[in-house]
Amino acid sequence: MSSLEDLIGRAKMLLGEGHSPGQIADELSLSMETVTWLLTQAKGTAAPKDVHIDWTAVSSNAPLLEETAQMLLSRFYLARQEQAEGSPAADVIVGIALSGIPLATVIAVQEAAQLAIYNPTKQNPSEKFTGSISGNFAPVTDRRCLIVDDTITSGKTLREVIKYLKKHNATPVAICVIFDKRGIRDIDGVPVYSLFKISRID
Repeated sequence: MSSLEDLIGRAKMLLGEGHSPGQIADELSLSMETVTWLLTQAKGTAAPKDVHIDWTAVSSNAPLLEETAQMLLSRFYLARQEQAEGSPAADVIVGIALSGIPLATVIAVQEAAQLAIYNPTKQNPSEKFTGSISGNFAPVTDRRCLIVDDTITSGKTLREVIKYLKKHNATPVAICVIFDKRGIRDIDGVPVYSLFKISRID
């Protein structure tokens, strides 16, 4: 997508297909604030300052996706050289739905670790807005967890998953993302390792 009109059209098309604003935010790698603006374009309000990232050339290609996940894991280990050689990154790799799941799966295979899936609050269609770990995958209680997602947009979802993990006596050891749109070093004391930091210059 190369223009604001394209983004507006894509957001409205996804809404028409039944996606929630939270799912649209994930699909377009945008903040909820930006998605709300794209869908309503309220009069007298300026477009939020955000950056759209289209990485479908990689995310839709399994070999490239695998290589990207390997790069994330390498980035983590290079930054944490004090960690004992041969020691796994974590007991459980937590993929944040949706885009973090394939990355987390590849990392879990590489690490011979278990895989957990976190469904964030913004994707919960029920009236009780809450995030949760899927019961179909690994539990996180009393485990060391590596959190994986594609993009940090505001950091809200990552704060949410960290809070969830700590509430369930899990230890979040790090966050690995491809793109960091905020330049965040850590979230609530959990270090962030990104492949790319995205900055908007006005």
